[in-house]
Amino acid sequence: QVQLVESGGGLVQAGGSLRLSCAASGRTFSNLVMGWFRQAPGKEREFVAATRWSGGNTYYADSAHSVKGRFTIFRDNAKNTVNLQMNSLKPEDTAVYYCAADAVGTYLPRSAREYDYWGQGTQVTVSS
Repeated sequence: QVQLVESGGGLVQAGGSLRLSCAASGRTFSNLVMGWFRQAPGKEREFVAATRWSGGNTYYADSAHSVKGRFTIFRDNAKNTVNLQMNSLKPEDTAVYYCAADAVGTYLPRSAREYDYWGQGTQVTVSS
């Protein structure tokens, strides 16, 4: 079992920044894959970014509201968390952001179905 707890959400103006953190406990073995997803009201949950719990390779969503170049997923070894640094935020980034863990860890998946454990979510609201 892996327990995930997100923190760092809040209200920010467009163009601002937020950093989300995901603390994992339990079976945090090195091949665990960590992902960030988001879900806006009335929309499906969508992939944002993924990396390994041990750090290293990263994978970002490449969609109409691309986060590439604005968001960075990274491992904080000192705090034992996987974080999502969000810069140049836009109103369309408003959503509940979820941390997720894939216990198989063969690759960095973008499908929510590949992830075994989920946090409770943290709200991010970007005002225009």
